[in-house]
Amino acid sequence: MGKIDKNKKQKQDALLNTAFDLFMKQGINKTSISEIVEQAGVAKGTFYLYFKDKYDIRNKLIARKASQVFRIAGDALHQTGLTALEDRIIFLIDNIIDQFSTDKTLLNFISKNLSWGIFKNELLYSEAADIDFYNIYSSVFEQSEPKYKNPEVLIFMIVELVNAACFSCILYEDPVPVNILKPYLYDSIRQIIKSQEL
Repeated sequence: MGKIDKNKKQKQDALLNTAFDLFMKQGINKTSISEIVEQAGVAKGTFYLYFKDKYDIRNKLIARKASQVFRIAGDALHQTGLTALEDRIIFLIDNIIDQFSTDKTLLNFISKNLSWGIFKNELLYSEAADIDFYNIYSSVFEQSEPKYKNPEVLIFMIVELVNAACFSCILYEDPVPVNILKPYLYDSIRQIIKSQEL
């Protein structure tokens, strides 16, 4: 990476990091682009070189933060030697739940803003993501025996289920703490996976 590219990356990273801090402190609706650029120490025009508006930077932040979570879980999975698809998916989910249990602020930011459109368009293909999640999940299913009807729909169902089921359990222990929920959640995920086998 040349000096110009490094400088661009530093400015983009400064904008992303500043926006994340401001979104966490005061929320996206109360954060202006002017505040982001002022605190990041860049010109307002620089913001628009990288992002369309504050919702675009939010989506890229979701991609980046979620990507980091998936990368940590993926790295841990590589240490296990697990081969069965169900076991690998459950391991990844368990690791991600544990990360969110440790960093509830991050859970609150990602979960409140993550939709399938963002997941598909930003996390799967974005330059803001640290990993190419699309290729990772595709390769898991390609290597799997048996095969499944529609892996993208299957992943969508699992992501939505985990997101919906765990949010209140992690943040508020409602209706139960997440560790009590986990066995029920994992049984449900295994049943969903089995139901989609060809």
